[in-house]
Amino acid sequence: MVADPAEGTRLHPITPWRRAWAPIAGFAVFAAQDFNRTREWITQLTLGWLLVAFAVLLPVAALYGFLSWWVTSYRVTDTELRIRTGLLFRRVAHIRLDRIQAVDITRPMLARVAGVAKLKLDVVGTNSKDELAFLGEAEAVALRAELLARAAGIAPESAPDAGEAPESELVRVAPRMLTVGLLLMGSGWGLLAAILLGPVFLWSVTGSVGAALVMAVPMVGGVWMSTIGRYLNEYDWKVAESPDGLRLDHGLLDREHATVPPGRVQAVRVLQPRLWRSRDWVRVELSVAGGDAGSLLLPVAERAVAAQVLARVLPGVDLAEAAAAATPVSRRARWAVPLWWRGYRHGVTDAVFVTRQGLLCREMTLVPHAKVQSVRRTQGPWMRRLGLADVHVDHGANGATTARLRTAGEASEIVTAQAERSRTGRRTAGPERWLTAPALTAPESAAAGTPPTDAGHAPAAPGHSTPS
Repeated sequence: MVADPAEGTRLHPITPWRRAWAPIAGFAVFAAQDFNRTREWITQLTLGWLLVAFAVLLPVAALYGFLSWWVTSYRVTDTELRIRTGLLFRRVAHIRLDRIQAVDITRPMLARVAGVAKLKLDVVGTNSKDELAFLGEAEAVALRAELLARAAGIAPESAPDAGEAPESELVRVAPRMLTVGLLLMGSGWGLLAAILLGPVFLWSVTGSVGAALVMAVPMVGGVWMSTIGRYLNEYDWKVAESPDGLRLDHGLLDREHATVPPGRVQAVRVLQPRLWRSRDWVRVELSVAGGDAGSLLLPVAERAVAAQVLARVLPGVDLAEAAAAATPVSRRARWAVPLWWRGYRHGVTDAVFVTRQGLLCREMTLVPHAKVQSVRRTQGPWMRRLGLADVHVDHGANGATTARLRTAGEASEIVTAQAERSRTGRRTAGPERWLTAPALTAPESAAAGTPPTDAGHAPAAPGHSTPS
């Protein structure tokens, strides 16, 4: 629906129903501040007064939602996306197109029923994401394609006709594999055992059912998030390659379409819980500049498949080579961290700085040399006594990885060598622009003989070790 051309395009007409909840939520917060008096008022109200209250509150909420929708619009210019919002206080967000690093489409369950979608924009230099909710599904896809085309430098007059970039599927995680992986992960079972033991023990000691419930409710939420909630979110996980970068589609109830921008990955974490080792399964997480920490690339996959997909994210990175390069710490480290010292390792390849930690759940972190922001050496009193030191490597996603418990002399050498590798890596790094990553179109993919596969069997193009 189009508004005044000077103002831009309004959102989908269903949006007012989303905004209508604000007055009702505000009334609920006001009532909760003095719960006792609110309860007295409610007990004194008759059925007639309740009907009158609803007859007033609902139209006010509907009017607020309509007016909020009426004053909200967006407009795409040659250089920026302008989003106008605000009923009482006007706000105009000016989003430079050349600063856009991701445009994601989210389809909550009710939105999918209504045929609408939410557009989220990830912009360099901002912590929060601007969003347009809601747009028609076709409008959201077309707007996303236009924004990415303009961000890539396509002429403004040609960008609206650029269309959605083609994609070729790399891997799809089968529901059975996801189910088995979550059952073997162990975190949900640990929280479930804590629910059964913790609240019961607290009730037996204090005799207070309320105290036991206060302890149990957050634990139930944790079990939900680590088991069923994670399954609903990671269901039918698909990774596809396009000129935009790697596209991630997932979700059973709420469907989300996200993109990993080319060149924006700052670090990779490869996790392997203890019960996954016999199957050689791993979980791969990404740290993206300006994005959410711990963004997920693969919820569960065979190591060989994960290595092939990872090679698309970080060209030139060999997961097996990185694992082989990590060497254990000196035996004197057992006096600093008893037992767990065996899990710490560190190594370097031509492409990445590697650290590993953990005995029950192995965690290997890879940071490309070009993404390293700073390197520092730390050494506490006890570490000095043992002749040990830690080396911290900071990357561009406001995170860091640590090579722990190295000998003092080795730590100094690591700092000097890594600083030089990082300088060299930044000089030789490729561009970080949209539409620069090679990708096959659907006909090309079919010609290469690479049909879509599940997470257990990713194909390789002839003459290459990575899927096409």
